[in-house]
Amino acid sequence: MHQSRRQFYEETSTHLGVYCLKLGLTPNFLTGVSLLCALASGLLFWQKYLIWGLVFMLLNSLTDMLDGATARAGKMGTVFGGILDHVSDRYGEFFILAGIGLSGLAHHGWALFALFGMLIASYTRAAAESIGNLPSCAVGIMGRLEKFIIIVAGVLLEYFIPHHNFLDYCLIAVGAASIITSIQRLVYAARELKKRQ
Repeated sequence: MHQSRRQFYEETSTHLGVYCLKLGLTPNFLTGVSLLCALASGLLFWQKYLIWGLVFMLLNSLTDMLDGATARAGKMGTVFGGILDHVSDRYGEFFILAGIGLSGLAHHGWALFALFGMLIASYTRAAAESIGNLPSCAVGIMGRLEKFIIIVAGVLLEYFIPHHNFLDYCLIAVGAASIITSIQRLVYAARELKKRQ
């Protein structure tokens, strides 16, 4: 996510975090709800309940956004909370893509390809920021939100226009874009680390 978009996203979502605080919700509680929504989404996709799977997938994205917004609004951000959020996101991606792959509505190989791409893009960023001590490595052609939007589009196309492999194409796009993003992050990290030398 580009810096300007991230700033707009954080400023906008923080207002929602204020409402969560009024309801007594904590960031870690919302992270847990997000993970449960991802698990439910994966199970529903596995059983070919595409619309319900999408509903819980969207709830997963919403609560994932709200945990960070609530942490910012209440100045409740902690190092462990950040770690928990990132780990929960990876589990959520696995649940959702495993459910799609096991459903038979898309080839399981392409679901695995998309999952690998998403994980390696996230890992590249984490490695650059932790090992390389970069303040941020959130660069690349596509962020997590955009990838989820492509998966949502693929599921909807599969639901309304079945048997045309649209979901496969969307998974391929997600996997390829994620791998390209990983390479872009490696190049960015190399450039930034070279500047320090």
